[in-house]
Amino acid sequence: MSKVKVGLVQMSCSNNKEANLQKAIEKVKEAAAKGAQIVCLQELFTSLYFCDVEDYENFKLAESIPGPSSDALSKLAKELNVVIIASLFEKRAQGIYHNTTAVLDADGSYLGKYRKMHIPDDPAYYEKFYFTPGDLGYKVFKTKYATFGVLICWDQWYPEAARITSLMGAEILFYPTAIGWATSQDEATNTEQYNAWQTIQRSHSVANAVHVVSVNRVGLEQDGAMKFWG
Repeated sequence: MSKVKVGLVQMSCSNNKEANLQKAIEKVKEAAAKGAQIVCLQELFTSLYFCDVEDYENFKLAESIPGPSSDALSKLAKELNVVIIASLFEKRAQGIYHNTTAVLDADGSYLGKYRKMHIPDDPAYYEKFYFTPGDLGYKVFKTKYATFGVLICWDQWYPEAARITSLMGAEILFYPTAIGWATSQDEATNTEQYNAWQTIQRSHSVANAVHVVSVNRVGLEQDGAMKFWG
């Protein structure tokens, strides 16, 4: 693999989906202006992290892929000549939803998507309420600038995911992520969890001889119970 410059977008979000999309577009433009060739957005970037509660109203945030957000980013990718990795809440069919990442090549073409395989169900991470485990298997995308795999957040904790994707030919593993520490926990516990999170990702890089790139959400959201590590 020749050298490639990667841009990561970590941004605060609001409860306005369209505003979040437009903010992400501006951030991608900023990254491209700094020379980024591949730009990866954080997990579920078009909304607040809604999985901290179980609320049927949140299903209204879902969309098809390809769909409005991926179409807008496809045009942007072509305009800027960059590859865009976009994590979205996908509505596959009535009653079937996925945590999905779409990949847009530098010519604006839609290369495909990866659906998150490992779905957590812990306090503040009630993702099984919303997401069906992915059914597409692990994926590798050959883009203008690099061949890479995309995994999503909780997939980070499973070495098999990184190993299989690397054996499929990925030179880089991207992890759009939404993870942090509970503000109710003591600092020692939070530090231990943060260090474990970094260690597991470094281990994927060492064991598979690939670059590992993670992009997280940032700050406090909604009720302030979770502070993200971005």
